[in-house]
Amino acid sequence: MGNSNKINNHIRTLRFHCGEMTQQQLADMVGVTRQTINAIEHNKYSPSLEVAFKIAVAFDKPITEVFTYEAL
Repeated sequence: MGNSNKINNHIRTLRFHCGEMTQQQLADMVGVTRQTINAIEHNKYSPSLEVAFKIAVAFDKPITEVFTYEAL
């Protein structure tokens, strides 16, 4: 059986509202590659808890405003 849970995010929207922050700028703030940010943003990869918190801190938002968890 496959994983029936889904983690969604609002990273693209938050980047837009932060002066069109690039994926590279966010990656540099978080300490990951741009490719990692791209994969997270497109729901192809779920970040570690540490990276998720670092992304939330980069946007000065609670983690629940950046990521949502949907149990299907």
